Amino acid sequence: MTEVHILDTEALSGLAGPAAFVDAVREAYRQRGEGAPAEPRTALQSATPPGLFTTYAAILPETGVMGGYMYSAGFGAGDAWFLAPLFDADSGRLLAILDGASMNPLKTGAVGAVGVDALAREDASVAAVFGTGTQAAGQLRATATVRDLQAVRVFSPTRAHREGFADAMAGVIDGPVTPVEGPAAAIEGADVVITATDAGEPVFDGSLLEPGTHVTAMGQYDPDRFELDATTIQRALYVPDLDARLQRDAGAYLNALATGAIEPDHVHAELGAVVAGRAPGRTDPDQITVFDSGGTGIETTAGAHLLYERAREADRGTAVAFTPASEAFSRPR
Repeated sequence: MTEVHILDTEALSGLAGPAAFVDAVREAYRQRGEGAPAEPRTALQSATPPGLFTTYAAILPETGVMGGYMYSAGFGAGDAWFLAPLFDADSGRLLAILDGASMNPLKTGAVGAVGVDALAREDASVAAVFGTGTQAAGQLRATATVRDLQAVRVFSPTRAHREGFADAMAGVIDGPVTPVEGPAAAIEGADVVITATDAGEPVFDGSLLEPGTHVTAMGQYDPDRFELDATTIQRALYVPDLDARLQRDAGAYLNALATGAIEPDHVHAELGAVVAGRAPGRTDPDQITVFDSGGTGIETTAGAHLLYERAREADRGTAVAFTPASEAFSRPR
């Protein structure tokens, strides 16, 4: 028997904030840049009932853990459940099972912020946010830990949503969070553009991006859906989270490729290579840069380890006994 910690929503509450997640995720991507294994998502679709079952995984050898995500979305309940198992990378022992939904906006926001930190100008101070949900909020909170944001403009097609988001985010930065009437108003003068929507088509015209802008796209994980248009990808130094997902679900990249806007070699480097210093990031203040994030086990495993360690320090969670295969398989039947 081995002791495994079950960390539910209550056990994880308040254990770590955006800055801690950003640090953990940055270190995880550095390890990826040094060769740590990671695989893109495997998405299994169900037509009847309609739903999605997804898994992805990573090993962080220097941190000493491995893990990832599995989650269901849709199906008969029309909801989603996220599970994050965490294993010891040396012994292979199962350490913990975490409620993955509780950490999702934090770990997803953190990888977006790592992309901003690696690619945006050091003096970036104005952000545009497309989307007003939990993921958009997580992106803004995390980005505010890596850049001194003085103003944020938010756009959503629904007035009440953008106004509600602006009210909710007041105080996240020192300056104003302002709802705007359209995409062009959001982008004008922005140093950082964040897209965190469920849109199936581009949310802004890439020709409007000003020199020196960085774009972080978080809704790019379907081959037929893309928040960024071909012009944006064509104009940008393009950095994905994992090269292996480009042909699977990087919708914006695939669209730009299909329309002839780019060639396959348009990909600059994975984010991990930039973080590890194996590939340069921004080399010119006028460059437009894009970080295309579809979600990986890298940030999930990093976030799970952070929460697991803090939960142990705080004596939170429930310990349950699990039987390893060596014992279970040897029992008489």
